[in-house]
Order: sequence, then structure tokens, then C-alpha cells
Amino acid sequence: MHQARQAHWNLKGPSFIALHKLFDEIVDAAGEFMDLIAERIVQLGAAAEGTIQAAAKHSTLKEYPLGVSAEHDHVEALSSALAAYGKGIRRAIDERDRLGDKDTADLFTEISRGTDKHLWFVEAHLG
Repeated sequence: MHQARQAHWNLKGPSFIALHKLFDEIVDAAGEFMDLIAERIVQLGAAAEGTIQAAAKHSTLKEYPLGVSAEHDHVEALSSALAAYGKGIRRAIDERDRLGDKDTADLFTEISRGTDKHLWFVEAHLG
């Protein structure tokens, strides 16, 4: 999730270290999630499209605001992005279930749990 990386790089404020580390954790988890999804795509016989251009083309997430640096603004923006991503992943779980692809639905369930955990951690900073 490139939104977390953007927040991680540009964050300023008194909770910088705590949020910087949290955003780092989210970036790492997003990388693991992308790897799981890409490997599953290939296992199912398709090609994983891993370029930035392909990701941008297919993304349903709103563009991350580039001009923010305040902690609260990043927390709100990242919270919104994580919530939207989680909603999309839950939709993917339902779609895979309808198709009878329990293994992929299970993979998306794992990603959903991780996303919800990170959303909870980020939202805790909203007060």
C-alpha cells in the first residue's frame, strides 16, 4: 500500500517515531499481501501484473493527498485508505466464495484480518 509509504516519508509531529514505525509495519505487511496475491494469481495460471503502472491503472483507492505532513492528516488519509482496501478485500472474499475458490477466499481472509488490525492501530491515533 503506497499510501502508507507516502505517509511514512512525509510525516511530521510529536508522535513521529511511533507513527513512522507503525506506517513502516503497514508498508511491510502490504508487501507481504501483494506477494501472496501475486503468487496465487500465478498458481491459478495467469500472469501477475506487478508494475507501478498496472497497479495505478487497476487501483480503486483514492489518490493519496501529496501535500500533507501533519500527523493527524496522514492518520486520517491512511485510515480512509485502509478502510477502503479492507472493504475491497472483503468483496473479493465473497466473490471467491461464490466461485467455489475456498483457497483464494482464505488467502483474502488472512489479508482482511491483517488490514483490519492495521486500521485499528491507525484509528487509535485519531483519539
